[in-house]
Amino acid sequence: MEKITPVDIQHKSFKKALQGYDRAEVDAFLDEIIETLEDEAQQRAALETEIADLKERVSHFKAMEESLQNTLILAQRTADEVKASAHKEADLIREQARLAGEREIAGYNDAIADVRREHQRAVEASEKARSELRSLLMTHLALLERADGAGPNGELQSAPAEPEPAKEPPRQDDTTRITVY
Repeated sequence: MEKITPVDIQHKSFKKALQGYDRAEVDAFLDEIIETLEDEAQQRAALETEIADLKERVSHFKAMEESLQNTLILAQRTADEVKASAHKEADLIREQARLAGEREIAGYNDAIADVRREHQRAVEASEKARSELRSLLMTHLALLERADGAGPNGELQSAPAEPEPAKEPPRQDDTTRITVY
């Protein structure tokens, strides 16, 4: 079935009959129908234009939505990558700090061991010097006791009138010489 347009109604003609309708009344009614159809056609065209505009805006908003979703996904990926990179860098910094701390502790332990060895050497040198000094003093004491005792003829000898000049105490590296009187 074809749609009737306002132009079809304007050009429509009816046969004349003896007892027909009032021609002026029918023409007036047809004019009202034509006017109504034209108004509706204009409204329909306006609505179709508005629908087309709204469809275009919806498609634009859908494109924006898709773009925003892609941007959000990209931002999330970037944030995840930055976070992972920061964690790796933090782990690396912690590992470097741990290794530097271990190296520093090892250096301090080596320094402590060196100081202990040096202390042990000093204690040993002190003991050696003390032992040598004791030996020297014992030798001198023995000489003094012998000198205070009998002389070559069996006579008691007196102590020498002038004291001998003081000798320097022996140094660690010097060899001690004992002189017998």
